[in-house]
Amino acid sequence: MQRLSVATPLGPVTLSDAGGAITALDWGGQERGRSPVLERAAAQLAAYFADPRAGFDLPLRPAGSAFQRAVWAAMQAIPVGETRSYGQIAAELGAPAQAVGQACGANPIPILIPCHRVLAATGLGGYSGAGGIETKIALLRHEGAAGLLI
Repeated sequence: MQRLSVATPLGPVTLSDAGGAITALDWGGQERGRSPVLERAAAQLAAYFADPRAGFDLPLRPAGSAFQRAVWAAMQAIPVGETRSYGQIAAELGAPAQAVGQACGANPIPILIPCHRVLAATGLGGYSGAGGIETKIALLRHEGAAGLLI
């Protein structure tokens, strides 16, 4: 596995590549090599922080159960600047909202798989990345998420 550390406005993050696909984004710096997909991911992260509408076009291979992967796919379908609730995704998948929340918290590739766009019915919910809820708020503000009380 190769890992590339990238400076972001939220602090350093480290991208992991296994077999030509991004498998993780961790908070902090822990570099151990480079690869073409890591270089592309670093460039796309920089573009995202310059303009959140830049989007991501990367091979992703998050490790998780079939249910977790379904939740992560639903999160990837949320457009920049929009949000969904845990309950909305749960209804879409025919699952309990708590299970969706747990899958969001287990997301191994935050930002690229935008778990920050998923909110609780009565507020922001949580965020498992470094900085917790403050990081979630920063990402939502960066994306211009409408209708938020933040």
